[in-house]
Amino acid sequence: MDEDTLACLMLTFVKGLGCRGAHRLMAALGSPRAVVRAGPGTLNRLGIPDDVAQSLSSREVRLRAEREIHKCRQHQVTVLTLRDAHYPSLLKEIFDPPVVLFASGDLSCLALPSISMVGSRKATAYGLNTAEKIACDLAERGLLVTSGLARGIDTASHRGALRGKGQTVAVLGSGLDSVYPRENGPLARQIRASGCILSEFPLGTRPLARHFPMRNRIISGISLATCLVEANQSSGSLITSRLALDQGREVLAVPGNITSKTSYGPNLWIKQGAKLVQDWQDIVEELPPFIQERLQVPTGPQPSARLTEKERKVLESLSADQATPIDQLLESTRLTSSELLCTLSELEMQDRIRQLPGKAFLKRL
Repeated sequence: MDEDTLACLMLTFVKGLGCRGAHRLMAALGSPRAVVRAGPGTLNRLGIPDDVAQSLSSREVRLRAEREIHKCRQHQVTVLTLRDAHYPSLLKEIFDPPVVLFASGDLSCLALPSISMVGSRKATAYGLNTAEKIACDLAERGLLVTSGLARGIDTASHRGALRGKGQTVAVLGSGLDSVYPRENGPLARQIRASGCILSEFPLGTRPLARHFPMRNRIISGISLATCLVEANQSSGSLITSRLALDQGREVLAVPGNITSKTSYGPNLWIKQGAKLVQDWQDIVEELPPFIQERLQVPTGPQPSARLTEKERKVLESLSADQATPIDQLLESTRLTSSELLCTLSELEMQDRIRQLPGKAFLKRL
């Protein structure tokens, strides 16, 4: 058992110490192992309250850390410390990086240049389509797409990166064994298979509301830039954008309809100086030149089959900005119900359209 990893876990389990307190002690004493070996007297002289100092050297905290390591091995979860080669280098630069990260998946992707994409959970069809398209284009060029696995823009961004055959990282506000929302369980498994899932919370931690602002600093901290796609006035994604700015990272935003509540956040950021994003190139232009030079050239889509007359009718009846209900498609295409369902299924298989809840359909960008 690695003693430094064990010591880092002990630091995270001590109530009243916190991330910043742990960093202060490690800076003063030289290593996490030195902190847990220091007696209460030494810790008291460094300003640590007696109850916290006693807890830090307790058998109970050590046993809890040992149990966590055992659980992580069972769940194929890696515990990353600041000294681990896979710990994201940009994240180390923020004011309060996590003492440990729990990771599952392909850890090598954490070395890739990352763009975080965040936005509303109650996204519009326009927002979902735009986020997926931009994430797909970024991933095709070898950039890592980082988001939070939440409903709405986060989900669309992860799906876009997977669609682009690239890699994506999901940062959770819960333990890695407590995926939230539950319906994103299959998506989480897809991300693990080609990317990585991260959390600073131990296994078994429930997705409590107070955890999500904490995880937002990781999303922005991993990334060179944060792109905001839809956010109302109270959206948590605005916190991520502010954190990115505080961390010295680029903040960009996709403009939206001025009559839509979900456009409030990005439009406000643009008004205050954030770069307006229309496509992937607007994001890449803000990256360091040495990263731009390393971008991959997409191989391009495979030649697709020629559209049938029925497929052409359906596509002409669909919009990329607003989902069209199936009953409206029946009326506009004048196809029979069975013909329409068969055609929609074929277009979905060709990745030309996507189905939204309520049997409504959207043309892919």
